[in-house]
Amino acid sequence: MSKGKLEIFPARYGFFPYMFLIYLFMPGYYIYFETGWKLYAGYVLLGLFLVTYRQLYFAMKSFTNWLILQIAIVLFLSVFININIVFLGFFPAHFIGWYKEKKQFFTALILFGLSIFTPIIIHYNHLNPNTLFYIIPFILIMLFSPFGIRSMNSKMELERQLDEANERIEELVKREERLRIARDLHDTLGHTLSLITLKSQLVGKLLMKDIERAKHEVKEIERTSRAALSQVRELVSDMRAITIKEELQASSAILEAAGISFQYHDDSMLEDASGVTQNIVSMCLREAVTNVVKHSQAKNCHIAIIENAGEMMISIQDDGKGMGINDQAGNGLKGISERLELIDGALKITSHKGTKLLITVPVIVKEREGDVDS
Repeated sequence: MSKGKLEIFPARYGFFPYMFLIYLFMPGYYIYFETGWKLYAGYVLLGLFLVTYRQLYFAMKSFTNWLILQIAIVLFLSVFININIVFLGFFPAHFIGWYKEKKQFFTALILFGLSIFTPIIIHYNHLNPNTLFYIIPFILIMLFSPFGIRSMNSKMELERQLDEANERIEELVKREERLRIARDLHDTLGHTLSLITLKSQLVGKLLMKDIERAKHEVKEIERTSRAALSQVRELVSDMRAITIKEELQASSAILEAAGISFQYHDDSMLEDASGVTQNIVSMCLREAVTNVVKHSQAKNCHIAIIENAGEMMISIQDDGKGMGINDQAGNGLKGISERLELIDGALKITSHKGTKLLITVPVIVKEREGDVDS
């Protein structure tokens, strides 16, 4: 409820609370024919009943107190004014169904049942059979209706919680997707821009020595920048599956441009690894090689891929300055670990006469055409 604005009933319930007010005309009609204190007391209690009806929509903390007062008003009016006013019991019956805890629900239902049958017991000798046949079925409906209301409210609550959960999941998915794209853009552009920076530095040195080679390197820079633009477009639209073989070729180029000697050993069947595994391992290789170029001050880098039973190990080793504990927390290594977790992989870092990253991933072999046909 907004400050300074009085709501008669909560807006989320629409016209439903107002429609129920129609049923107050019948007890008002019966009270109209009373005289003396019954006339005045009847209308005062009917007005108080209307207050309890409104408050039950708002006062959650004092909900039980207002409900007890409403039941007491129904009991008093049906005992001392007119037995037919017992039909006001449909109001508290509706609110009893709002209780979520079983103990509170059944306690309120028993109290309500006693208050509804009390007027019949008191006036039993003055009621004819037709009146009883008329009242009893409606009383039974009053007693069973809270179960339906409670079931409906539980279903609505579950639907509300499900909607909230779906909204949270959708938001988390969007957030994770943004982080993923940001991380991939960083990894891809960091790799390519490092290559452009190195080649730009090389061009600056070659301008005074070898113009023809400088022109060649400028063309390479242009080609590399166009490739970077293409990579960005691919990453934003959809992640392209990168193979390990392609990434090794790119790693060779950037290490060569940085003046770092590159050796490569492979005794695995890279083609057999699944697309997901190849894509993630390729991104990890890219980040690892970028770290070697940016931070290691190495002269040599050796990459080895070894396949054992059910797993593949990728070793990236350099002969640079090594790294401390603080360095291990940064330099993109956290991103590598997070990526490997997606395929149950692991990262081990050792630093002795350089740095060695050992990536271990389980190999999920793609189905060969012959296997599928058989």
